[in-house]
Amino acid sequence: MEFTLQPLRRVFRRAGAKRVSDKAATELGSILETRSKELLAEAKRLSEHAGRRTVMREDIKMAKKQTGK
Repeated sequence: MEFTLQPLRRVFRRAGAKRVSDKAATELGSILETRSKELLAEAKRLSEHAGRRTVMREDIKMAKKQTGK
């Protein structure tokens, strides 16, 4: 999974940044990717535990609570 720079810059701007370097946007993308993978792996495990193949919104919410992210 790769995030393009423009959406990451938008996140920075919404947080109040005036200018954002490519390296800062790339680093944010890397962090988001790592945390997302952990969260989604837990959500997948929860859906399978519930006997489903489909990951539901509730799985994401519960995974967020369990991983603390």
